[in-house]
Amino acid sequence: MAGSGRGRGAWRRALAAGLCLCLPLLLTGACTGTLGTPARADGAPIDPRIQQIMDKPVYRHGQFGLLVVDPATGRTVTSLNPERLFVPGSTTKLFTVSSAWDTFGGAHRTTTPVYARGRIGDGALDGNLVLVASGDLTMGGRTKPNGTLDYRPVDHTYADALPGLAQLTPENPLAGLDDMARQVRARGITHVRGDVVVDNRLFAPDPALTTDPDPMIVNDNLIDILSTPTTPGERASFTWRPRTARNSVRYRVTTVAAGKPTAITATTGADGVITVSGTLAADADPWLVTTPIADPAAFARTAFIEALERAGVTVDAPATGPDPAPPADTPGGDPVARLVSVPFEQEATLILKVSHNLGADLMVCLLAVRRGSRNCQDGFASIKAFDDKAGVDPAQASQADGEGGVPGDAFTPRAYMPLLTYWLNGPDATRFREALPVLGVSGDLALFGADSPARGKVFAKTGTRADGNDLTGQVLVASRAMAGYLDAGGGRYRLFAVVFNDSMAATADDVLSVAKDIARISELLQQDAAGAGSGP
Repeated sequence: MAGSGRGRGAWRRALAAGLCLCLPLLLTGACTGTLGTPARADGAPIDPRIQQIMDKPVYRHGQFGLLVVDPATGRTVTSLNPERLFVPGSTTKLFTVSSAWDTFGGAHRTTTPVYARGRIGDGALDGNLVLVASGDLTMGGRTKPNGTLDYRPVDHTYADALPGLAQLTPENPLAGLDDMARQVRARGITHVRGDVVVDNRLFAPDPALTTDPDPMIVNDNLIDILSTPTTPGERASFTWRPRTARNSVRYRVTTVAAGKPTAITATTGADGVITVSGTLAADADPWLVTTPIADPAAFARTAFIEALERAGVTVDAPATGPDPAPPADTPGGDPVARLVSVPFEQEATLILKVSHNLGADLMVCLLAVRRGSRNCQDGFASIKAFDDKAGVDPAQASQADGEGGVPGDAFTPRAYMPLLTYWLNGPDATRFREALPVLGVSGDLALFGADSPARGKVFAKTGTRADGNDLTGQVLVASRAMAGYLDAGGGRYRLFAVVFNDSMAATADDVLSVAKDIARISELLQQDAAGAGSGP
C-alpha cells in the first residue's frame, strides 16, 4: 500500500503510513457496481456471482478493469476496460522482478566479500578489514537449513503498517555476519590492529525510490521489538533484535485488561536509545513493532565487529564508532571471507510472496549497477528493455519506482498479458508461477480461499494502495489489483488481471471486506477456467 495524509485513528494512520502493502488482511480490491453487465468477448455475460460483487454500493464510485486471456488460443475470455490505465499497487513488482530475473537469471548469486588491507603476521592484521556491501537482500538472515528463504504471510517489514498482524521468522538476522566472522578466524586472524570498514558505495542513495535502499542490508535495516502481555497493570515483557551495542531499549509498555486497546510505538533517538511505549491488552498475541536503522553501514560495522569477537577475533577500534571512509580504490584480490547469497529466484520469491518493498526498489538499483551505473534511476532502462522484449505496449505501462507506491505507476489490464505470457512456457515457467502468492496457500494470499475449490489454483501478485481522506477520517482505497495465472487443469493456465480503483473504507473491517471480494472474484474466474478448460 502506498499512502499519504494525516490519519485519524490508529488503523487509518497505519494504512496511510504503509508503503505498498499487498498483505492478507489489508489487501483491498473491488469492482464497480454501475457498469451494467459486462460481456466476454464470446458474448457470454460475466458470471452473475461476479456481477453481484461488482454491484455492491461500496464500489459505485470507482472503476473496475478485468481481462482474462486463454494463451493457448489467444482468445480473450473476459474483458472490461482492458486498455484503461489503473493505479496498480504492488502488481508493479511483477515488472521489476521480471526484469531482474531475466537480467540476472534465477540461479544468480551475490557475493559479499571481506578484504584484509594491511600486513598479516602472527595472527594479527596490521590494518583494516573492509566489508564490501553487495546489495544482498537478506545477508543470510532468512536462510533455512534447506537453503530457501523463510517468510510469513504478513512480513515484519509491515509491522507498523499492520499493527498486531506481522510475524517474525525464527532465523538469526546476524547469521551472515557470524559466518563471515568465522571465516576470518579460520584464515588465522585473531587480532585486528585497526578498524572495520563497511564500503557501501555500490550505488548512490535515491530518495525518489520510496524505501531509498542501501547496498548494506541487515534484517531489512529494521530493529524488531516483540512485546508479550503479562498481568494487567504490570510492564509487558519484550525481546528485540538484532541486538548490538549500537542500540539499547527503554521499555514503557503496560499490560492492560483483556479487550482494552493495544497501541505500541517505537522511536530511536540520536543516542541510539529505542523508546518503546504504549499499552498491550492481556489477551493480545505477541505484538511486533519496528524502528528503522538510520545508518545501515555504521550498524553493520558494529554488528560485524561483535560477530568477530564472538568468533575469537579482537578489534582495536571501538565497536560503536562511526563507519570510516572506505579506501579510495575498491579492494580486490583474495578476500579473507565471503558470503554467497541464496539464488536470485529465492530473493524474487520473497519479494513477490510478501510484497517486499525494499527488495523491489533494491532491484532497480542493482539493475543500474549491472548497466555500469551508480545512479538507481538508470535501472529503469533495463525494465523498459524487458518490457520491450516481452512485448508490453509502452502506451499502457508507466513505472516510476520498483514497488508500486508512487503516482507515476499505472498499468492497463492488458499490459500484464505479455509479461505473463513471457514466463508461461520458458524454462523458469514453474518457478516463476510458484514464486507468486497462491490463493489459500502461500504469501499474502494465504488467508483467502482456504476452503475454496480454487485453493492452490490461483497464482497472482497482489497490489494495494490506500491514502488518507482528511475530510472524513476514512481511507481512500485507491487500488486493489491482482495479476497472474488461473489453473485451468491439465497443465493449462489462463492469464488474468483484475484491478479496481477508488472506494472509501471507514473501518479496518471495511478494508478486509473489499479484500475478500477481490479474492472471491479470482476464485470464480479460476472455477470458470477449470470448467471450460482452454478450448475455444
